[in-house]
Amino acid sequence: MKKTHGPAFRAALLDLAKCPACRGRAVIKGVFHELACVQCNASGWVTADTGEVLPLEVLVMQLSIRLQAAEHQIAQFNSSSPAGVEAQYNENNRRGAGGTNYTGD
Repeated sequence: MKKTHGPAFRAALLDLAKCPACRGRAVIKGVFHELACVQCNASGWVTADTGEVLPLEVLVMQLSIRLQAAEHQIAQFNSSSPAGVEAQYNENNRRGAGGTNYTGD
């Protein structure tokens, strides 16, 4: 490994896994009510390698990175234009009466 001084330039994405104690629910069933899981700080996530609890600052940062990546994927999916038959069906082919769209329905 290279020697480095100071913090990293970019936050590293850690592998997370669901907590084995609460199975990712963040609560454990008690006798009368649900209790916050102490093995995962009531988050439902632990490190995948060791199964250790993450400090709250690190957990918030990791979940934020994952949320931003998921929002980016959703935005890419929503912005993609239709292809194939769907694109041909939605575009105006000017074959209808008065140059309107004719789909054959």
